[in-house]
Amino acid sequence: MRKSYFIVVLAHSVHGRIRRIHVPNYVIHVLACLALFGAIVGIGLLSSYGRMLWKATEYNQLRAEKEALRKQNDDLKQQAAERDAQLASLGELASEVSIAFGIKRPFTETTDVIGEARRAPRYHNSVNQFDFLRQVHLSPGSSSPWYWLENTTPSTWPVQGRLSSSFGKRLDPFLGKGAFHAGVDLTAPYGTPVVAAADGIVTTIGWLGRYGKRVELLHGRNGLSSRYAHLADAYVRPEQVIRRGEVIGRVGRSGRVTSAHLHYEVRYRGTPINPYPYLKSATQPLSDFDVTD
Repeated sequence: MRKSYFIVVLAHSVHGRIRRIHVPNYVIHVLACLALFGAIVGIGLLSSYGRMLWKATEYNQLRAEKEALRKQNDDLKQQAAERDAQLASLGELASEVSIAFGIKRPFTETTDVIGEARRAPRYHNSVNQFDFLRQVHLSPGSSSPWYWLENTTPSTWPVQGRLSSSFGKRLDPFLGKGAFHAGVDLTAPYGTPVVAAADGIVTTIGWLGRYGKRVELLHGRNGLSSRYAHLADAYVRPEQVIRRGEVIGRVGRSGRVTSAHLHYEVRYRGTPINPYPYLKSATQPLSDFDVTD
């Protein structure tokens, strides 16, 4: 039986020799199948690569949108923090004006869950208070609390200790990233007496979030105030006149702290300023007090 096959003729261009190659039909079929298989595989690979490229493009777009949303979220958080600071300054200024001229405030501040501190006035309370103050004729006299204040510039260390953290940018010990430190930290043993850095009037006392238990003093018409935070106890009451060097509390670990210390701030019209210039020329208080845990 004769087998069918293909004949491939090869001719040499120089010598003129002719060579015949017999190619069986099944070889042609195998080659055709291989070519078809290769085409299918190639199309599949190209399709997969196209899908992968499309997904990569979509992923990059989603990542860009995520970064944009995160940046927008950070901006909104920063704006919210600035608004909160402005509202807090508004409330503090209203309280300072009220205390300075002996005006009774037209609203009562709410207390926190443990009943120890007064919360910062809300926006509508601050607006109501300012509306009230605009209607009052402010005429200070000898009956004003400021009449009794003399040393209204911070001129003594609030606690006998050492400076452990400075004012300004620092690495947050809890978040592990850069943060603004609005005051200085003065390390001292638990229970060490804390004194007023200057004559002043107690404007706020109680718990304030990460500050823990704190006392805030307004020092006079110069716009200076001071804050003493992370206290274990406070020995003053709101609107009490305090003399420089008078004990107002003791060092503790309240709020967000890693160890016992005093967080000390000096503010000008509600804005934190560096307390170091006041500490540099001041003397530390004498430890004459018998305070126990």
